[in-house]
Amino acid sequence: MSFGKLTYSKSGVNIKKADKFVKHISYISRKTNKSGDFKNIGGFGAISKVPNNLKNPHIVTSTDGVGTKIEIANELNKFNTIGIDLVAMCVNDLIVQGAKPYLFLDYISINKINLKKLKNILKGIMKGCQLARCKLVGGETAEMPGTYDIGKFDLAGFAVGLVEQRKILKNKIKKNDLILAVPSNGLHSNGYSLVRQIIKKKKINIKKNNFLKKELIRPTKIYVKELLKLIDKNILNGCANITGGGLKDNIKRIIPNNLCADIQLNKIKTLKIFKWLKKNGIKEDEMLKTFNCSIGFCIIINPKNIKKVKKYFSKTYQPYVIGKITKNSKRVKFSGKVNW
Repeated sequence: MSFGKLTYSKSGVNIKKADKFVKHISYISRKTNKSGDFKNIGGFGAISKVPNNLKNPHIVTSTDGVGTKIEIANELNKFNTIGIDLVAMCVNDLIVQGAKPYLFLDYISINKINLKKLKNILKGIMKGCQLARCKLVGGETAEMPGTYDIGKFDLAGFAVGLVEQRKILKNKIKKNDLILAVPSNGLHSNGYSLVRQIIKKKKINIKKNNFLKKELIRPTKIYVKELLKLIDKNILNGCANITGGGLKDNIKRIIPNNLCADIQLNKIKTLKIFKWLKKNGIKEDEMLKTFNCSIGFCIIINPKNIKKVKKYFSKTYQPYVIGKITKNSKRVKFSGKVNW
């Protein structure tokens, strides 16, 4: 039996299109890397020096994805902001350690190379890197026919940050410290499988729902600029990025033994999207362990520094008190109820 001429292209992988995209990435990366800190972009690996103005620098790394928010991007055919989410999910974890984002790499796997879609995704990644003040230095784009359905893709990111040893954000949390909530701008990139379940169950067409269309694709807030200022001023005793697992699971990761984050849920300033989710049948406990519930970051400070902290945030993201640190072996204690 003859199968004719067997080629990689006939099996579903278009090397020419992939090469075009790689050249586009290299061009964009070089264009934004005017400082010349990174060399060999587009080669087998990007080369960079560790900045010589750092004393005893340490490397901090983080990798993440954006989960099934990708399915929302596909449904709305909007791909120019999902890259911001990708960068945010990685760099927001770096700053918890006190690290300044330095470089970023992306991994895109897709059923079939679509240059327009990929360029839009890249546009978002570049914007995210700009907001995080780091450089995109490379990555990988994999065309994987048979692994993904037509039009489907996935994203992963990897970020490297640098921090001087003396600036590593060590846990200085003490009894009577204040817990401040820094507002999120919406869902960020967590809980989307549950959100999509509601949409499917309620038979909602998000293309025709202006509220959901805007809320569900809104890119994750990047907190690098504000948090690094607090770290530079040495007025943070601890901080937590509120992502998957919600408020309880994330804040307990930074609370020392025999201390407790005593949080008053009624203090939370709830965004409209979370009120909508609660009204559509999600119980409070499930809300709190799945979503950020309007809190993007928790920062823990000495009460005397509250005025200093607030001046580094815009009006939209003004931190506010939701609790304090008490003596207790529980690590996290909730009181009151969220005002849904």
